[in-house]
Amino acid sequence: MQQKRVIGLMSGTSVDGIDAVLVDIIGTDLDIKVELLAGETYPYPTELRSRILAICAGEAISMAELAELDDAIAIVFAQAAQNIQIGHTPATLIGSHGQTVFHKPPQKDRENQQSLGYSLQLGRGAVIAHLTDITTVSNFRVADIAAGGHGAPLVPRVDAFLLSHPQESRCIQNIGGISNVAYLPPRNHGWLSQIRGWDTGPGNSLLDLAVQHFTNGAKSYDENGSWAASGTPCHTLVDKWLNQDYFHLPPPKSTGRELFGVSYLHDCLQDAQTYQLGPADVLATITELTAASIVHSYRTYLRKMPEQVLLCGGGSQNLYLKHRLESLLAVVPVLTTDEVGLSATFKEAIAFAVLAYWQQLGIPGNLPTATGANQEVLLGEVHQVKGNK
Repeated sequence: MQQKRVIGLMSGTSVDGIDAVLVDIIGTDLDIKVELLAGETYPYPTELRSRILAICAGEAISMAELAELDDAIAIVFAQAAQNIQIGHTPATLIGSHGQTVFHKPPQKDRENQQSLGYSLQLGRGAVIAHLTDITTVSNFRVADIAAGGHGAPLVPRVDAFLLSHPQESRCIQNIGGISNVAYLPPRNHGWLSQIRGWDTGPGNSLLDLAVQHFTNGAKSYDENGSWAASGTPCHTLVDKWLNQDYFHLPPPKSTGRELFGVSYLHDCLQDAQTYQLGPADVLATITELTAASIVHSYRTYLRKMPEQVLLCGGGSQNLYLKHRLESLLAVVPVLTTDEVGLSATFKEAIAFAVLAYWQQLGIPGNLPTATGANQEVLLGEVHQVKGNK
């Protein structure tokens, strides 16, 4: 039976830092098992994080500056890979998602012809492989995009094999900077073809930006959602914001900070002034939008509601957001993936370790029902090092 020790590296749209995991993987697909040996989040150096956020917000830079940033990110990713192995037998493979700085979904023109999407993740895999002396798989999104897909979300196939249930349907709801869902039907005949996945909308990105705005950068996030919990959501505004076109696009679909970023927050803040909302009320209202957009997605685009929702990502630690989801979902239990044996904090990093492992085995990593690609494809570009297979 196949077995490998793999490092997974991930930094999402929140740009909080690099989630690094060291895992042992055994099996192939339905029999796959993952043991988490170590998991850690390594914050970006302050200046580097600021540069990344500026580019994500649309700041123009030269090609020389882009190249410098690409390598700077690769270096800190390599350092994270080296640090996560301390005290353990070394890994022989790295799966690195890199840092997304631009994402453009495929679009249809007036003649209904679909153009290819584009997604850029910085942190060159070749540099990571060279610095760590470990074969590195990176640039996972491009193959799916070339096949007409969104290149996102890429984790539903991993979710399917690690988190599906024989009798229950589940929604695996990741809440990072952007929120995405994987709907998993009960694991029976034909179940893989019934899996669905898409980006539901904002996750932590708007909340984090709002906290930074109200504290003049002194705070970067609302711990446990306690500040938002002290406010009162404006449901009239939430209803207005839910009219945004993205929420009414049918899946497959994907989004990013290009839509739910700084300019979107400024629009939200202007709307909030009309209703004379204080900072806590604004945070409560944005939290409500995040929760309501998730539930709206389920009710609009699923044939029936799931029997269980499992949260993961940084937003799963936001107790107020979790409470609002529980309230809006009513009878549907809301748990975290921790409660079924898979780390909620590090699930995305684990997923890219698995995708790298599958790449080495020649197993496709995407699900066309989630990404919109016209076929299953092998994901990731391999940067081999001598003596490492």
